[in-house]
Amino acid sequence: MKILVTGGGGFLGKAIVKRLLERGDRVRSFSRGDYPELCDLGAEVRSGDLVDKSAVLAAVEGCGAVFHVAAKPGIWGDYSLYFAANARGTRNVIEACLKTRVSKLVYTSSPSVVFGGGSMEGVNESVPYPESYLAHYPKTKAMAERDVLAANSTSLATVALRPHLIWGPGDPNFLPRLIERRKSGRLARVGKNPHLVDCIYIDNAVDAHLLALEKLHPKSPVSGKPYFISQGEPIDIGDLMDRILGAAGLDPIDRAVSEKFAYGAGWLLELIYGTLQLKQEPPMTRFLAKQLSTAHWFDISAARKDLGYTPGISISEGLERLAESLK
Repeated sequence: MKILVTGGGGFLGKAIVKRLLERGDRVRSFSRGDYPELCDLGAEVRSGDLVDKSAVLAAVEGCGAVFHVAAKPGIWGDYSLYFAANARGTRNVIEACLKTRVSKLVYTSSPSVVFGGGSMEGVNESVPYPESYLAHYPKTKAMAERDVLAANSTSLATVALRPHLIWGPGDPNFLPRLIERRKSGRLARVGKNPHLVDCIYIDNAVDAHLLALEKLHPKSPVSGKPYFISQGEPIDIGDLMDRILGAAGLDPIDRAVSEKFAYGAGWLLELIYGTLQLKQEPPMTRFLAKQLSTAHWFDISAARKDLGYTPGISISEGLERLAESLK
């Protein structure tokens, strides 16, 4: 069976591609860019956009299973771009799976699909979607997740995984931005009290995806369901950032701002950037302020029970691996 990984050039997608190849699977990657390193590893690489139905159909053709990892991330930008990539693009993937009789679809979702702005402590998958969102990314990811789960049937088994804050060696997003902000003096804790959050080391996230593929089939306990996946060891967001900075040889965060100040600054910057139609991401938004000032950690007992998921690499071991890679 050939397996398609959308977003195979991204952080998680590339890690999934590598793991599949290592275990002997035939793999096809579908991304907007060109990734010769994936070709060198032995993957078949297709370039295209999720909004292009014909390109998506051609990428899915001939595959027996799909990891749909590709998405437009971020906390700023035009809603139309997020909707096109995340919502409509996912519908194109589902439609292509149905047309080509793909039997398994593993979707990479996000815990932010159920984040309405308040603290979430130990909640499980029964928590409902909020009525409103503070950013386009979680809103359109929630649309996509609903569509994926609704598409579950006797011919196409689907499952959605919700990894929170993926980090580790090779991270091209969170880690470089954290380091750059610390070096420029633009990094601060939000609030004085600890805010426990979940995170997940990259290898553990890959493990969960492969377990989902293994357990997924029509009428299986996992089909048609979402799952939170994480380290299973909540950590204060400020401490996590300090430990990651330490792995990069940098000093811990040495200043803090109040939650009200961060939220107010986010509101004002969104207004200014929106009025001036600035494309670059504001240094603070309401969504980011809430993410940094609230607790959000989740009960992963369902993933442990149904998927057989166990975080194989602890935060401490992951940080050691990160420090070694950064040398």
